[in-house]
Amino acid sequence: MLNRILVACLFLALSTEGSSLSCRWMDHKFRQHNEETLNLLDTMVSHRGLPNHLYRQAEDKLVFTVQVLEEVAVLFEEDHSSASWEDSTVRNFLNIVNKQAEELHSCIGSHGHKRKTTKLHMYFKRLSHHILKEMGHSAEAWEVIRKETKAHLMRAEQLASSLHTAH
Repeated sequence: MLNRILVACLFLALSTEGSSLSCRWMDHKFRQHNEETLNLLDTMVSHRGLPNHLYRQAEDKLVFTVQVLEEVAVLFEEDHSSASWEDSTVRNFLNIVNKQAEELHSCIGSHGHKRKTTKLHMYFKRLSHHILKEMGHSAEAWEVIRKETKAHLMRAEQLASSLHTAH
C-alpha cells in the first residue's frame, strides 16, 4: 500500500512538473507580458506635479525641449556634495546637457523668441525647493532628482525625436 501511494505521488509530481515545462504560453507569452507590465510600471513614475499634457501641448516643442535641458542644468548646479556621484561625472553630465541645449537652441532660429513655459519653470523650482532644500541636499534627495531627471530627459528625447521624424 505504501508503495502505491509513493508511486502515485511520484506520478503526480512528474506529471505536474512536465505540464509546466511544456506550457506554450509560459514559453512564449509570459515574458512578453511581463516585459510589458514592467514598461507600464516605469511609465507610472510620479512626475512630481508636472502634468503630462505639457509635453503633448507644448506650442513649440523645440523651445520646450531646450527649456527642459536648461532647467535640468540649473538644478544640477546646486550643491551635490552629499550625492554619491563623482564630481567629474556631474561635470560631464552638465557639459553634455548644456551642449545639447546650446545646439538645439541654434536650431530654433529667429522664431525662437517665444516665452518659456512658466509651469515647467515652476515645476523645476518646486523640485529644487521641496526636494533638495527641504531634504538638505541629501543623497536621498539627489536620488529622487536623478530619477525625475532621467524620466524628463527620456520624454524630452521623445519630443525631439518626434520633430526629427516630422521633418
